[in-house]
Amino acid sequence: MQVWEISHRGAVRAQNQDACASRVLEDGRVIALVCDGMGGARAGNVASAMAVELFMSRFREEEGDDRERMQTAAALANHEVYEKAQTDPDCSGMGTTLVAALAGEREAVILNEGDSRCYYINEAGITQVTRDHSLVEDMVQRGELTREEARHHPRKNLITRALGAEPLLAVDCFRQPLSPGDYLLLCSDGLSNPVSEQEILFEVIHGGDPSTCCQRLLDIALRRGAPDNVTVVLIRR
Repeated sequence: MQVWEISHRGAVRAQNQDACASRVLEDGRVIALVCDGMGGARAGNVASAMAVELFMSRFREEEGDDRERMQTAAALANHEVYEKAQTDPDCSGMGTTLVAALAGEREAVILNEGDSRCYYINEAGITQVTRDHSLVEDMVQRGELTREEARHHPRKNLITRALGAEPLLAVDCFRQPLSPGDYLLLCSDGLSNPVSEQEILFEVIHGGDPSTCCQRLLDIALRRGAPDNVTVVLIRR
């Protein structure tokens, strides 16, 4: 298992409110997550950084079922971010998206809250594993927008769920089978908005060495103006 990551403030934002982390565990599996903070200049970076640190530390402390370990770690992060938002006036209204993956030899367990995504990629194509918790995704599900219309909708950044927004977290969980040579890509919407799925697929499979893939994807976003923070984590089975 291999993992690479990159996070950049983009070409417009003064501050990077994304955060990410990845680690190869002693048993060879990879744990990784991406968080995209919200709540204004004073608090979005606080929420994402808190969530990443708390999730990773709690996950390493937990034992037992993989899904339960991840959900417990996410629940702790949610509780602490929510409490700080309630008690610190400078952090009022803050929250963050979260997408996390625990990738092993045969499968990955994936959590998400908000619109940061996990893609499953191999020679056959690219599939979005997670489902966005967003206004435009709800409209797509109701048949009111096409996928392409959703990518360019003026309200595409409005999310309907976030870590730290409510006392209890209702995170979604997925299981994705993995085979040798497969990839998982976690990203914030700073990548998925300006860069299409087919472009992501090309860079991962055909663009060059996997170790430079995150940088290549960031470069594409930057060439297109990168109006938001850009974060990418790539895991190779």
